[in-house]
Amino acid sequence: MPSEIIKNLQWRYATKKFDPNKKLSDDQVTVLKAAFNLTATSYGLQPLRMLVISDDKIKEQLPPITMKQLQVRDASHVLVFCVEETISQQFVRDHFNRVEEIRNTDRKILDDYEDYLLDYFSNKNEAEIRDWITKQAYLAMGNLLTVCAAEGIDSCPMEGFEPDKYDELLQLKDLGLRSVLVMPVGFRAEDDMFASMKKVRRGIGDVVIDLD
Repeated sequence: MPSEIIKNLQWRYATKKFDPNKKLSDDQVTVLKAAFNLTATSYGLQPLRMLVISDDKIKEQLPPITMKQLQVRDASHVLVFCVEETISQQFVRDHFNRVEEIRNTDRKILDDYEDYLLDYFSNKNEAEIRDWITKQAYLAMGNLLTVCAAEGIDSCPMEGFEPDKYDELLQLKDLGLRSVLVMPVGFRAEDDMFASMKKVRRGIGDVVIDLD
């Protein structure tokens, strides 16, 4: 028998039509926020922020800059995955200060690793850092897609939007952020024909290689 999580993932699909009258509960939104915060990121640095949009006036402005996809208008909430514009030395130091405070770790143990990361990022150009940061957003979205499935929340991962116009509308540059991914969440409409379609996947044996 499939495990519960596999059943949930089989139930999940990229929702094409949301029921605008059905809203996530405060507890469900809290779960998604906590799951985002617990997402794995490289070096544990968390160079990410997530905007949670529930304001209908803002959502009404999103379809024209999201390739006319109405999910961003009709979903209960729209999650916008954002990344830091760059990784400053202070950003890295702040991370190690948190490690010291939360874990009560001796600073002598942390200094070598902190120096390594400071040197690592100082030797990367802007394009390399941007590529690294962007990958972290995809990790977060993958995690949230699974959490949504486990919680019975419908979702739709989106790359099809105009980041510059999102950044302008949501005033992200003022926060030192840029948008990377969008994910409307809520509950599927009863007449979304895609909800009943069988999943099309390659066989497990075609995508998984066992080295015994």
